Amino acid sequence: MHLAIINGPNLNLLGKREPDIYGTETLAEIETRLGEHAKAGGATLTCFQSNSEGALLDFIQSLAFCDGIIINAGAYTHTSVALRDCLVGVGIPFIEVHLSNVYAREPFRHKSLLADVAAGIICGFGSRSYDLALDALLTP
Repeated sequence: MHLAIINGPNLNLLGKREPDIYGTETLAEIETRLGEHAKAGGATLTCFQSNSEGALLDFIQSLAFCDGIIINAGAYTHTSVALRDCLVGVGIPFIEVHLSNVYAREPFRHKSLLADVAAGIICGFGSRSYDLALDALLTP
């Protein structure tokens, strides 16, 4: 099984950006932990982060080998029809994740353009949101 974790804009700032909301763990630390978790579950993991919508689309379109995606699209969750269309177009099951509970935040964060086409949504558990999504994809 091959899985991908995709992170959108500003997630490269994890560990520094608003630690009271997003925690102190860096994206590299999260990816390392998840890689070990995936390997223990018999899967390989590819991680990608970009602040550019086009780069995210190009990466998703390159995932023909992939069995599942975990995506934290950041702000693009709420704004990108192109990202939604791309995820639908490749036909790879995906789980939407967020570190914070987006429903306890500003009203504009309450609407996800990905939610209705996602296999599931996990939010509000900090970096553990990724672990929970990975467990869901690893469990048949």
